[in-house]
Amino acid sequence: MLEKIKSPEDIKELSYKELDELAGEIRIKILDTVSQNGGHLASNLGMVEATLALHKVFNMPSDKIIFDVSHQCYTHKLLTGRYDSFHTLRSYGGISGFTNRAESEYDILNEGHSGSSISAALGIAMANKLQDKTDFAVAVVGDGSLTNGLIFEAINNCGDKNTRLIILVNDNEMSISRNIGGLPHHLSKVRTSKRYFTFKHRLEKFLTHIPLIGRGLASLTRKFKNFVKRMLGKNTMFDDFGLSYLGPVDGHNIKSLVTVLEEAKTKGNCCVVHMATHKGKGYLPAEVDPDKYHSVGAFNLEEGSGVSKYSFSDKAGELVCARAESDPRLCAITAAMCSGTGLTEFSRRYPERFFDVGIAEEHAVTFSGGLSVNGLKPVLILYSSFAQRTYDQLIHDISIQNLSMVLMLDRCGLVAGDGITHQGIFDIPAFTTIPNIKIYSPSTYSELENCFNRACEDTNLSVVRYPKGGECNYESERFIGDADISYTDNIDSAEIVIITYGRLTKLALDAAKVQSSDTAVVKLIKVFPIDYEKILTLIKNAKLVYFLEEGYYNGGIAEKIAARLGGELKIKIYTHAITSFVEHGSLEDLYKSCGFTVETITENIRSISDNGKTQL
Repeated sequence: MLEKIKSPEDIKELSYKELDELAGEIRIKILDTVSQNGGHLASNLGMVEATLALHKVFNMPSDKIIFDVSHQCYTHKLLTGRYDSFHTLRSYGGISGFTNRAESEYDILNEGHSGSSISAALGIAMANKLQDKTDFAVAVVGDGSLTNGLIFEAINNCGDKNTRLIILVNDNEMSISRNIGGLPHHLSKVRTSKRYFTFKHRLEKFLTHIPLIGRGLASLTRKFKNFVKRMLGKNTMFDDFGLSYLGPVDGHNIKSLVTVLEEAKTKGNCCVVHMATHKGKGYLPAEVDPDKYHSVGAFNLEEGSGVSKYSFSDKAGELVCARAESDPRLCAITAAMCSGTGLTEFSRRYPERFFDVGIAEEHAVTFSGGLSVNGLKPVLILYSSFAQRTYDQLIHDISIQNLSMVLMLDRCGLVAGDGITHQGIFDIPAFTTIPNIKIYSPSTYSELENCFNRACEDTNLSVVRYPKGGECNYESERFIGDADISYTDNIDSAEIVIITYGRLTKLALDAAKVQSSDTAVVKLIKVFPIDYEKILTLIKNAKLVYFLEEGYYNGGIAEKIAARLGGELKIKIYTHAITSFVEHGSLEDLYKSCGFTVETITENIRSISDNGKTQL
């Protein structure tokens, strides 16, 4: 049945039995594809029925569905004409693992970060209202995203507006309302049944037709119902924000979901539909351990996902644990990424000094500042892409206050699979504008240890950034120098110098080896502040300086050094960095797309003009 679905219109007339069968086929397709390509598994398995219900009730693309984060959009892709290309999921040139505007008219936004869905959906709903459109905007929000401050800012703005906005809250871990005891559970079942909605509408219609007193009776009935609901402990935070609320409803019962979503469409204001789902539904290993199957690489379906290879994240977690053993002031903070940032062991060994603040990166920084004010040593670990949100807090709540904090940035540089919203290429252009900051970019585990310990000793803000995955093996013994800048031993005689940092060091060495014996490599370990005088000394005999940077060009280290050196030395300068957004694919494919290959680098060096300076 699934291969025949070319658009959401194809499921409109299916029976609920057929929809249930379709849900089973979708789960098989998702499991087969993710086990081969990797991807977000548990969240997608939990959203199958809900996505079917959404596309049955709403009419996309005139009705617009925004998936918060959108890593749960696989069923949506399969229902919107991408079955034939679904096998290319997360592959270079294939379909994205997140919604993507360039991919389909059914993908409303390029979503990838938590918290933005309700704000965007409210804007769409208000635009519809201003243009006299009757279309709906729907925001699909996971319970984890409810910890994000932007969500609350948006909800606070949703009340008292006659907008056609529906917020579908996917509750798969925590309880939003107080569901204690048998009576609330029974009332929840009754309140989300079609029979209940039919009776309620008929009663209101009957009361409003009673001469003189009818409308007053209907209003009084609604008030009494709300009073009873509050007395029974059924009021939710959404009720308190002035929004209509329906639920909880079984998120795996398509018929119940359709009934409740149809009811939500009749509301005259923003309506919240609260559904309960199970992460990983339909695949037992993912149901038992949804965290492990949140995002996975390729794996054998029968054996399940194995243990991942040792990585910079693992090393960082070990270093934080080791430092905490000798320093009782050290605290570790993360934003809903305990396992992903290597802090699981720390959370077990030092639970009183471990703080997972939820998906609230901005709060995490200011909270860390509070810890620092009172003499503790906060170590905050975030993904580079998510740390973009913390710019204001790092300036105002850390740097201006002259507070000590260590910010560990995971997933720096290019990140395979997740694509455009997850590339860690903007932290250096952003954070190098912050006064009194130090930024380290180690390329090996030993360098990571050294940089982390130095950062912990500092009295200001220090950033230690490292890539996803493990260290690259290269001839580290070829480098001499110090803990800030090291270089190959042929630096004095080299006519060509490649300056780089991080894991591109191996690529630089490989290119230098192919180029000629007169090519040296300079490796920056402390990348900021930049030691211009030291660099000037190292390249004094060079005829060409080639900057190689796995980060965004504008505002990057390469651009800064090139601008400074260009005015002081009459040599050729070539800067090779990332100049645009980068899509998804394997790391090898992404490197090729950015020209980070030995062949491209050596060809660039050979083809540089004899005159002038070239900027890439």
